Amino acid sequence: MTIFLRNRRAGAAATATALALASLAALAGTATPASASGRVTTAGPATTATALAPEPAAAPKPASPAASASPAPGDPAVPSALTLPRPTGPYATGRDTLFLTDHERTDPWVPAAGARRLLVSLHYPARPGSSGDPAPYMPEAEARLMLAQRGLDDPEWPGLVAATRTSSRTDARPAPGRFPLVLLSPGFGTPRATLTGLAEELASRGYVVATADHPYESTGTELPDGRVLTCAACDEVDAQPDEAGRRKVLAAVSAGRAADFSFLLDRLTGPRPAWRHARTIDARRVGMAGHSIGGNAAASTMAADRRVDAGVTMDGTFFDPVAARGLDGRPFLMLGTDPGHAPGAGDTSWDEGWARLDGFKRWLTVRDSGHFTFTDTPAIGEQLGIVDPDAPLSAARSTAITRAYVTAFFDRSLRGRPARLLDGPTPAHPEVLFQRP
Repeated sequence: MTIFLRNRRAGAAATATALALASLAALAGTATPASASGRVTTAGPATTATALAPEPAAAPKPASPAASASPAPGDPAVPSALTLPRPTGPYATGRDTLFLTDHERTDPWVPAAGARRLLVSLHYPARPGSSGDPAPYMPEAEARLMLAQRGLDDPEWPGLVAATRTSSRTDARPAPGRFPLVLLSPGFGTPRATLTGLAEELASRGYVVATADHPYESTGTELPDGRVLTCAACDEVDAQPDEAGRRKVLAAVSAGRAADFSFLLDRLTGPRPAWRHARTIDARRVGMAGHSIGGNAAASTMAADRRVDAGVTMDGTFFDPVAARGLDGRPFLMLGTDPGHAPGAGDTSWDEGWARLDGFKRWLTVRDSGHFTFTDTPAIGEQLGIVDPDAPLSAARSTAITRAYVTAFFDRSLRGRPARLLDGPTPAHPEVLFQRP
């Protein structure tokens, strides 16, 4: 894709791979924006933090040089603040952050780092008028690494992206009741905050949402002690001699995330839960969605863990194929770009996966969309003046479509509610195509 910057000085076109990791631009794609912080809880003895190993090498090199010039002082093209679209459900939203350590597993990408660790944002339905500070979007160090990887080196942007305004509050009081749990997994090379807008929407509609950062699989993951882990898994992909090798590594990423989420489910729903509001989770109703490799991870997790009742991939290639036996009749939604993820298009893993899915299933593609349509990228990029002529769908439409179809799918699958939106095309969303291969 080609990215242009609106209202910038001459020569201010960003690069063709500006919002994707160069190593995966043609193979898998990734995403943008980044990770949250806020109230961070390091769980008790079963999930304590361990000593941190030294960083693997330096931060990843930029995908390609950005041509954009720094804005002049007072340039009206530079926004004073970035915001995410407000959630539309009846609940206020709260957010906590957990730092967990799985002492049963060694980190697969940097064994010297010791046990596998996860940073998890938990968005949840909250009581109206709850106190607490607005939850921050992400640490600035993560924003800087993420933007540099994508060739976007405007010195003002890391601070702007990090300070993006969210709608959730730390220390918010949970709403009464128990709610279904949705797990979210971001794209490869991408911090978890990329999915904040979707997490807030689901929380406002009565879901607890756990979004995980998988260390060494993102351009930057800032730990509670201030260290920033960079993308060793990206280096492993880059080191492969051919596409087959890269696909093998990416399949391992997806399968590894399945183990991450099974561990996370244990720590959220087991007898000694790590989260202070775990009582709000209804462990009998669990769904999972992900973007890019995170969507593959949704299918991998369902194959490995029967506790996950429904799954969604948002434009994710099935590097780890859908299980040959299917998913034991559990529902699955494939939501992707058009024509890139239409039947018979370039990604044959969708055709193969569709044939193996054995429960309620839908294959939807979205006209004028791009790989990042289903994340926060359109909303943040549009405010920064970033334009992708290959994905002209507006931020407003990108947000509305993603929220509507993902929520409808989980309402149907986890709550048994009617979801007419999934029955066929609707005038309200003319960009959405129902594929029936």
